[in-house]
Amino acid sequence: MTHTAPKEITGLSQKPTTDSLFKRCRNLSQPMQLMARRTMSVVSQWSSRIFSVELDGAESYFAIQETRKGDVLPEAFRRANRDRFYSVLVSCSDRLRQVKFHADLEEKLLKALPAGCAVDPMSSFLPGTRGSLIRGYFLKASSEDPSFSDRLLRDLIKDDPVLVCSYVKCEDGGTWTQNLWPDAHSEMIKTFYVVHSEAPKVHPSTLNIINSDVFYSFEEAREVLKESSDIIPEAASVLELLPSRAGPRGRPDFPVIVIEGLDATGKTTLTESLKGALGAALLRSPPQCLSPFRERFDQEPPLIRRAFYALGNYITADQVSQEASKGPVIVDRFWHSTAAYAIATAVGGPVCNLPDEGSELYRWPSDLLEPTLVVLLTLDPEERKRRLRDRGLIKTEEEQKLDHNQLFRLKVEQAYRRIVGPVCVTVDASPSADQVLREVQLLIKTKCHL
Repeated sequence: MTHTAPKEITGLSQKPTTDSLFKRCRNLSQPMQLMARRTMSVVSQWSSRIFSVELDGAESYFAIQETRKGDVLPEAFRRANRDRFYSVLVSCSDRLRQVKFHADLEEKLLKALPAGCAVDPMSSFLPGTRGSLIRGYFLKASSEDPSFSDRLLRDLIKDDPVLVCSYVKCEDGGTWTQNLWPDAHSEMIKTFYVVHSEAPKVHPSTLNIINSDVFYSFEEAREVLKESSDIIPEAASVLELLPSRAGPRGRPDFPVIVIEGLDATGKTTLTESLKGALGAALLRSPPQCLSPFRERFDQEPPLIRRAFYALGNYITADQVSQEASKGPVIVDRFWHSTAAYAIATAVGGPVCNLPDEGSELYRWPSDLLEPTLVVLLTLDPEERKRRLRDRGLIKTEEEQKLDHNQLFRLKVEQAYRRIVGPVCVTVDASPSADQVLREVQLLIKTKCHL
C-alpha cells in the first residue's frame, strides 16, 4: 500500500511572507529568536541544497526540485522496500548546542523509534559554500504504521533545534517527495520532488573543517573553550594554562625538530635517543599540564575536543620558544598530528574524498611556531599491530580505530604527507632503533646543520 503525506502536512502549501516570519520571531525569547533566524536562513536556501545520506560508508546524494522530472532514483530510496523515510537535520545558531545536540541525537532516536527503524548519518549543504554543512540523520521507518512514526517523531523533537522532513512515495512508485515539516517559528514551504544528484567535486564535510575540526588560529580555538566554560567546568582550568598571546615570535635561535607518526612507530625511543645525542630539550604535545583534562575532553563532540587539542599545540609552542633560546628542541608530535587525525575523521569514505593536495586545509596556522624539521616515522601495518600488542597500552578511541580500520589509517597517513609549512620528511621505522636514529641524525645534520 502506498501512503500519502498526512493532511496536516500537505494542507500547508502557501509560503509565509518574510514580514510575518519576522513578526513571529520578535515575540520569542532571545535564544529562540536566534534559533528561528538560523532556521529561516537555512530554509530560505532550501531548494539550492544538496542532501547526502551515508550508506555502508558510501554517500548517496540527492537534490530537490519543484517539478516532477527525471527518472533516476537516488540510492538512498532504492535500497529498502519502505513507504516512508524521514530526515532530521540539526540547525542552531548556538554552535555548542548544535554539536552537543547532534552528538546525542542518534541515541535519542534509536531509543524512541519503533523496532525495525534504521538511522543513517545525513548532511545537507550548499555546494562550494564554506560553513553551509548541517548534519543529522536519515530514518528508514517501518511502512506498517507511518502515522505512528509521524506522531512519535513530532513529540520527540518538538522543542529541539532541528529541521524535519518526511519523504513519501508517489502513486507511480518511482518518485518521492520531500515535505518540510512546520515548527514553532515558520510554516512548511511546499512539497519538493526528490531527484538524484552527482557527487560534488569536493567532499561536503570539508566545507565545515576550518576552525571546527581543524583550528588555524589561537583565538578561534580559545573562543570555543570560553564558550564551553559554562557547561564544562574543566574548560576554565585549561584557559588559565594558556599563554597570554600566540605568535611565532621570530625564528628560534636553535633548531626545533618534531617527530611524528602513528602509535608504536618508535617515536618515544627515537625522541629520547635524540635528546641524549643532541643535548636537546624534549617536549610533547599535548603537554603534560593538559593530561588531567584529556579524558574529559575526549568525551566531547569534535568542535570542543579539537579546540582543546589545538590549544595544547600553542602551550607546547610557548614552551618550545623558551627552550629553543638555549639549545635544540625535540618535540614528540605537534600540529601535524592534530590536523591529520581531525581531517581523516571528519572526511568520510575513501582516501579520494580527502581535500586535494595544496588545499588550504593543509596550511600551517600563521600564528603557530614553525618547526625547523618534521620527521614522519612510517611502519608496516602488521608490524605496528604486533608492537602495540607487545606494549599492551591503553589507547584512545581514534588509536583503536587505526588498528581496526585500514581505510582510516590510510587517510591519516595521507593527510600527514599533505600538510605544508613545513612538510614531513618520511623515514622508515622498520630497521633497528639504532639504524633509525642514525638516519634521522643525518637528516638533522643536513637540514638543521647540527
